[in-house]
Amino acid sequence: MTTSRLHQIGGTHYTTKEIQPWDAMEAWMSHEAFLGFLQGNSIKYLARWKDKGGIEDLRKARHYLDKLIEVENGTQN
Repeated sequence: MTTSRLHQIGGTHYTTKEIQPWDAMEAWMSHEAFLGFLQGNSIKYLARWKDKGGIEDLRKARHYLDKLIEVENGTQN
């Protein structure tokens, strides 16, 4: 199990699911598309943090970056 899968920022609406959405996305998308999804979500949260979610959005951006690093390092399950 990957480190990023062990927690969620802003609730438990994903971690309580039998299959986490990004696991399904990774299985259904090409490797490059999945990397783009992770990168895009990181950018989204970085772009809006001052206007919407504040520090929680920065944590969400970091969470997606952590997952991106895990995928690139091959350190996921």
